[in-house]
Order: sequence, then structure tokens, then C-alpha cells
Amino acid sequence: MSAHRRWPEWAPRPVTKRRRLLRTLLLLGLAAVLALVGLGAGTVWWGTNHYGDQVARIPHAFPTGPRPGKVASHNGGTTFLLAGVDSRSRRPTTGSDATTRLWRYGAQRSDTMMLVHLSGDKRTVHVMSIPRDSWVPIPGHGSAKVNAAFSWGGPPLMIQTVERLTRTRVDHFGVIDWHGFKALTDAVGGVRITVPADSYDPVLQRHFAAGTHVMHGDEALAYVRQRHGVPGGELDRIKHQQQFLRSLVGEMRGKVSLTDPFGTARMLDAVTRTVSVDDRMSNGDLRDLVIGLRHLNESDARFTTAPIVHSEMIRGQYALILDRAKLRARWQAVEKGS
Repeated sequence: MSAHRRWPEWAPRPVTKRRRLLRTLLLLGLAAVLALVGLGAGTVWWGTNHYGDQVARIPHAFPTGPRPGKVASHNGGTTFLLAGVDSRSRRPTTGSDATTRLWRYGAQRSDTMMLVHLSGDKRTVHVMSIPRDSWVPIPGHGSAKVNAAFSWGGPPLMIQTVERLTRTRVDHFGVIDWHGFKALTDAVGGVRITVPADSYDPVLQRHFAAGTHVMHGDEALAYVRQRHGVPGGELDRIKHQQQFLRSLVGEMRGKVSLTDPFGTARMLDAVTRTVSVDDRMSNGDLRDLVIGLRHLNESDARFTTAPIVHSEMIRGQYALILDRAKLRARWQAVEKGS
């Protein structure tokens, strides 16, 4: 064929080495993308099954009898009740490391209580702290501080109390004790906290210096428990807890990555060793939660506190009186996504 003769338009052109190389590279690139997608999905699937099987489940965590239903126009999200308990047991009571019972009558109270709602589109998280000194009706026990519910009836009575207070339905329950809190904090390498001003807690005998610090186990626990030596008392303690939770989640997200499977494994192992959840939370629920939360960042989280009318002394106890109507309206708006 003459060098000046044009190639017929209807005839297939010969495959040159350059085109073969380009096609090979494109195929390799596509294969790599598919492999990464498959690896990511496989890792999430395997990880949530492997570690999900190790998460300590709490049997019969939910109350029996009538419970609130979902509000009209619910956004399809999930509501969690998270608790930190002040167990003074020398042995762990939560997580796979637990060597003694989570609850014994009168043995511990809930030191921290947060209602958490993950929106149906998994794009927003709302967290409402319920102060431990809130004076509320506790089914079968009259009125008392809300933290007594766990002491008197464990998870079922605590969930029932919060559901009646807020008129919302709790879908899942999670709890961690002091041992677990310290272990989880150490597992992430400490949590970075900015202390706004110098303070000293005479009860805990701890001094907190103004500035940014990386807090580890014992110091971190003291910080989220502090309510003496700060002007806001219990409300400042709640601010500490919310501040710490925000930073802790950021530390955990930073250590969970497909590019660092060993770091991810260590993080998931730390969680399973320290946290207990209700027995209705399946591995599939955990998988949906992991997938749903992977794109969330600090700006997607909204923190608030149950509205308080005033404080007063009741039966010789310091108590906070809540605005229940405002609380219920506020949380209903959260569940509607408005």
C-alpha cells in the first residue's frame, strides 16, 4: 500500500503499540478502581461482622409495656441513648473486657446521659445532654434526679424514664463505665482539649490549666466529671463532656482508614473492649452506622442541653427543674428534621 494512500474509512485501523499501551493502562486503572471499591465494601462488611460479634450486648435492655411511637413526619433517622455510668467497681462492667455485671441495684448511677439522633439521610447528628441533676418522674419511684433511674432499675428503667420525659422513642442504647472511658481515651492516643480558664476542683483534687492539652485516661475522666471550681457547675460539666465527645470522635475518625487497616483494627478493638450496646443492635445496624457516619465531620454535629427553668433544693438535694414542654418541642423538631 502506498504511503500516500488513505486508509478506507470502513476498514478497521491497525492497533499500534501506543494504542495497545493506552488501552492496557485504562483497563488497569479501571481494575484498580473496582478493586478499591470492592476492598472498601469488603473491609466494612468483614470488619463490622468480625468486631460486631465481639461487641458486648445487653440483654433485655428495653422496658416492657407501652412505649412512645415515632412522631408524625419523622425523618427516618435513628435515636440513641448514650450513658456513662459512675461504677466504682474495681473491675470493668462494660465492653468485652467486662468481668462483672453492668448493673446491681444501688451500685452505680448514670454520670452522663445524652440523647443522640442521626438523621435519615445520615448527614446530621443532634446531641442533647440531659443533666444528671434533672428532677424528673421515675416510673414506680415518684420524682427524683434522673441519674437515679439507672441505679434503681438499670437500662430498662433509664430508657423508660427518658422516653417518658422526652416523649420520644429510643431505638438503641449504649453505655460505657469509667474503666472503659479511660481505656478508650488512651487507645486513641489521648484527646486534644482546650481549657478556657484555670480552675481547681477541690472534690476531685485536680487543677486544670488554661490552654490546649492532650488529655489521657485519668486526667480526661476528671475533666468530664468536673463541676466544682467552675462558675457554671453542672452546666460547665456538660460543656466539658460535649467538648470531649466532639474531640474524641474526631480522633477516632482520623484513625479509621482503609489505608491503615492496622490502625482501624486497633480502634475498632478498643471500642468493642469498652462499650456495651443493646441486644437489638445487629451487626447490620452497626454496619449501617459505620457507613452512614464515614462522611460526617464536626460541622455536621449539633450539641444542646435540655432547657432548664431554674435550680432548687429538694429534700436536701440540689436539683434542676426542666422546661419539659420546650424540651419535647425541641426534640420533636429534631426528629422531623425541621
